[in-house]
Amino acid sequence: MSNKLTYASIIKTEAKRLGFLSCGISKAEFLEDEAPRLEAWLSQNKHGKMQYMENNFDKRLNPTLLVEGAKSVISLAYNYYTDQIQVDKNAPKISKYAYGVDYHHVIKNKLNQLLEFIKEEIGDVSGRAFVDSAPILEKAWAKKSGLGWLGKNSNLITQKVGSFYFISELIVDLDLEADYAVTDHCGSCTACIDACPTQAITEPYKVDGSKCISYFTIELKDNIPSDMKDKFDNWMFGCDVCQDICPWNRFSKEHSEPLFRPKPELLTMSKKDWEEITQDTFNKVFKKSAVKRTKYKGLVRNIKFLEK
Repeated sequence: MSNKLTYASIIKTEAKRLGFLSCGISKAEFLEDEAPRLEAWLSQNKHGKMQYMENNFDKRLNPTLLVEGAKSVISLAYNYYTDQIQVDKNAPKISKYAYGVDYHHVIKNKLNQLLEFIKEEIGDVSGRAFVDSAPILEKAWAKKSGLGWLGKNSNLITQKVGSFYFISELIVDLDLEADYAVTDHCGSCTACIDACPTQAITEPYKVDGSKCISYFTIELKDNIPSDMKDKFDNWMFGCDVCQDICPWNRFSKEHSEPLFRPKPELLTMSKKDWEEITQDTFNKVFKKSAVKRTKYKGLVRNIKFLEK
């Protein structure tokens, strides 16, 4: 067995031990296929007001610009699925990914542990951890590493697992045995396209980010356009519609990460409680939460927009 294969095997075993759902490896090279797609998406303004998407175009496509001497991209998936739901069916909804402690911190900590393990077991390895926090095309790398295929809703989907997981990477200057991409298993299904409340999935595999409920409720800092009124399906932060409807998510299993468990208040607050939320309640319920990204003012704006 070659060193490349041995090292890849022990890294995957440790990733599993740390709680990752899966781990795949790609050669760190220029993402040739993604360049024209990204260019077209940006030129058509599908990113809306997410100006940061226009920055570091080259870095998004070339991992060696992020980590000097990079040889491998290790892609990892971490489950966040839960079947817990908000008690009041009329309460404004929050995406499952934001129920617990901000995933950036939880997963970054695990990635750093994995990098330390690699250094201890293998030797002088340089690398960098990424969790949705740098110019890197996570889904493209995860697809290349064989973690899943890109679904028609542009989420990564894994057979008999679903898509309720976070994607992260370690880019390292270590030559590892690369994995292979898997085939697409969406078939003729159009459930996500048909279900999207704002028709943000403009055609199979193409999402107009500037029409997505997650964009409006998290990224957009201006007022939400009035032509979107009554189209939000009661989502106040993020949206899970295209995942909830996906047949592959029937295989989703409850996560086992204590830090992702929601604060009880998050699930028990009524519609009225949300409509009357104060800054103090916001700080308490969303302490260390990804919802802090939209800030109290942003969440109140979203809740008011949902009012009939």
